[in-house]
Amino acid sequence: MLRNPYLDTLITAGLTVLFIILTSYGLAALARQIQRWRGASPKLQQDTFAGYLFAAPWITGFLIFVVFPLAASLYWSFTDYRIAAGVSPKWVGFSNYLHLLLKDTNFRASIVNTLFLVIVGLPLQIAVALFLAVILNQKARGEKVFRMAFYLPVILGFNAAVLLCWRLMLNTGTGIINQILRAISRAFPPFDYLLRAGIFVQELISAVFLGIGSGKFNLLMKIWEAGFPPPNRVPLWIQSPLWSKTSVILLMIWGCGAMMMIFLAGLNNIPRELHEAAEVDGATRSQRFWKITFPLLTPYIFYNLVVGTINTLQIFEPIYVLYRDNQPLVPSAISMVYYLWQISFRHFEIGMGAAISWLIMILILIVTVIQFRLQNRWVTYELY
Repeated sequence: MLRNPYLDTLITAGLTVLFIILTSYGLAALARQIQRWRGASPKLQQDTFAGYLFAAPWITGFLIFVVFPLAASLYWSFTDYRIAAGVSPKWVGFSNYLHLLLKDTNFRASIVNTLFLVIVGLPLQIAVALFLAVILNQKARGEKVFRMAFYLPVILGFNAAVLLCWRLMLNTGTGIINQILRAISRAFPPFDYLLRAGIFVQELISAVFLGIGSGKFNLLMKIWEAGFPPPNRVPLWIQSPLWSKTSVILLMIWGCGAMMMIFLAGLNNIPRELHEAAEVDGATRSQRFWKITFPLLTPYIFYNLVVGTINTLQIFEPIYVLYRDNQPLVPSAISMVYYLWQISFRHFEIGMGAAISWLIMILILIVTVIQFRLQNRWVTYELY
């Protein structure tokens, strides 16, 4: 007998509403009873009941969708739990963590790749966002149009359709990015030399990080022995392991609009009197920027640094869309969250995946604490 999906949806929605009402009333009644046991006045009991009645839906959702999954994930991280095996979780203690930290070369490679994005990609993202903010802070015709254009990537986000468009644009042979680079190189020969120098330096840096991840530096030696790239050489964006992380960094820079808006807010909060006084004293534009603007922007830089680090350590969508169909390149671009997805939802090793998730959380916590500890050395709050 066929089931009616619309009726199932209505029944599910009705049961959900009923569950929310019952749990809200039960939680509020429990809070009122606790106040009664403590000898509170009838008015305080009634206020407590009303407050918890309206707060209970959020509290219930937090317990069901945050606290319980966290507790389950923490327990599973100490077990050998494989869904495909069809057996109950088996307690193994710290074996999953020890295997990931000491034996799993793929996890080590994912850490190195993610740190590459944090060390190289994030500073470039912040620098470009600050540059755009300074440019757009100048009062000029079409200022709002340019602000909207640079913020548009944030609205579009890293969804599959946009990333597939980037995958086409980054194609070595037919992609529009390399076609533009070839056209500029033919029209302006010095640009071709600069492009080849940039390719050589970038491939050397990528080879170093690939060697750290794999423990072998053969690729670095090959690049060094090959020497300077030949004429008309273009980046191999999504065709070479040396360029896989650089392609992700390019997408990070493309999506720097949110950071740009934070910097614009900071620039608007800097008193104009400081720049006017410095200009009267004969300070040049660059001196005013480095002596006045940049120090007063450090709180905003710190905010973008903390948020950007957390987001970069959890990066997943660009790597998934660009390289999931190109398995030879996955090891060179795999991030920690991508490896978490691979272990959990491809190999169905839930215990190992839970351990990876907790290691990621610990790493984010450590990096964030270090950033907050060091902020007093370079962040200026005097005028805020």
